Amino acid sequence: MADWSKCSAVESNPEKMGRVWVFAGTRVSIASLFDHLKAGVTIHEFVDWFPGVELSQVEKVLQHEIESLAIQVKV
Repeated sequence: MADWSKCSAVESNPEKMGRVWVFAGTRVSIASLFDHLKAGVTIHEFVDWFPGVELSQVEKVLQHEIESLAIQVKV
């Protein structure tokens, strides 16, 4: 499981969306990104549909997830 506290593109604030990890500066959960990707949405469509989420944030989230998975495979 990814340690999202180490990803600068996201935040978790109990005052905003409980403790759900969201894209920094937004109320859009990172779970929403993965749900949309599973459904076949492109990252460009996702960014268009969720104003406030930047392409660079999506790229950082995906890179963080890839690195987290790589670490898990090595264990």
